Amino acid sequence: MELEAQWWTGQLAADIHQALRYKELKLPSYKGQSPQLHLRRYFADLIAIVSNRFRLCPAARHLAVYLLDLFMDRYDISTQQLHVVALSCLLLASKFEEKEDSVPKLEQLNSLGCMTNMNLVLTKQNLLHMELLLLETFQWNLCLPTAAHFIDYYLSIAVHETDLHDGWPMVCLEKTKLYMAKYADYFLEVSLQDHEFLNYAPSLVATACVASSRIILRLSPTWPTRLHHLTAYSWDFLVPCIERLLIAHDNDVKEANKQKGQQSQSAQHTVFQPPAPGAQQANAQQHVPQYLQAHQSSLQFHHPASQQQSCQQILSTHTASYPLQTCPAALHTSAQARGHVQTGAAMSLAVPLEVKPCISVSYNRTYQVNGRYSCITPCFER
Repeated sequence: MELEAQWWTGQLAADIHQALRYKELKLPSYKGQSPQLHLRRYFADLIAIVSNRFRLCPAARHLAVYLLDLFMDRYDISTQQLHVVALSCLLLASKFEEKEDSVPKLEQLNSLGCMTNMNLVLTKQNLLHMELLLLETFQWNLCLPTAAHFIDYYLSIAVHETDLHDGWPMVCLEKTKLYMAKYADYFLEVSLQDHEFLNYAPSLVATACVASSRIILRLSPTWPTRLHHLTAYSWDFLVPCIERLLIAHDNDVKEANKQKGQQSQSAQHTVFQPPAPGAQQANAQQHVPQYLQAHQSSLQFHHPASQQQSCQQILSTHTASYPLQTCPAALHTSAQARGHVQTGAAMSLAVPLEVKPCISVSYNRTYQVNGRYSCITPCFER
């Protein structure tokens, strides 16, 4: 543990982080113009489920979804062929990020339920053809930073012994770090669910995941100077992305509470009734942990005004505490505005290199953040 902590604070880690920050400025542009954009959530979930099935690292999962987003943005693909594209993206990402032994095998992919349900059988020739098409589309460059590539570096100093929990010294630093890592991973998965997060630089999404986790865990100061200096993002630049993450978290909490209430009512109605044959199995299916249900089935991002009003508590009191309110000059001056969604049918194989700005999305800012948050975790009840 001590060696790992020393590595994150070493010069090599800092150099890798700087190289990733430079590469993210040259990421291919994403326009959100895919005719199958409405299916994007399904295939992002499919990649997440398969990656968890084979225990792939988060970097491979996020890279696979990013490759799928870019490929769908350039081609009109049939639904059946999208399954092959999604699995090919996952294979390429796992070959790039994982050890050889961890890369899924062809027979393992063909045994997946989604393949049998669609009557699809992958062949070596089809996979090689699709992988070559993907590599040509990305000009044989798979070194594309995602939020998962930045999160570990930022988590290395996300919690410090000088932080306060509800205004009190932390009882257990290691426990706080554990929950910080779990919530950061949760918010990373939230960012995969909506293509709107592609409007932010990957490093900004990772930073917002850390900041959102600190808000949920009620740690103060919410955005300490050490994180400001390490990430080079001021609080104001994080606010829009944090809003999206916290609204998605609110929706998950509401859905979990709703399912819990439905199960309680069902239990009250059946407490004096003998269970029918097979009812125990169905009842067991309903008692999946609420967090997993919310995490897998209700991470869809929603942004109506009514939901914003339910979360009106998070960012106003912090803005005055941080005098640095501009993005670093090196990132800010080199950022260019993104193009709007185009409706042209022609899509090119060549991947244009455009600079991704720190923030390129505008929307209603009525969702305010201050030091208190209504949907909080009970992990640190004193």
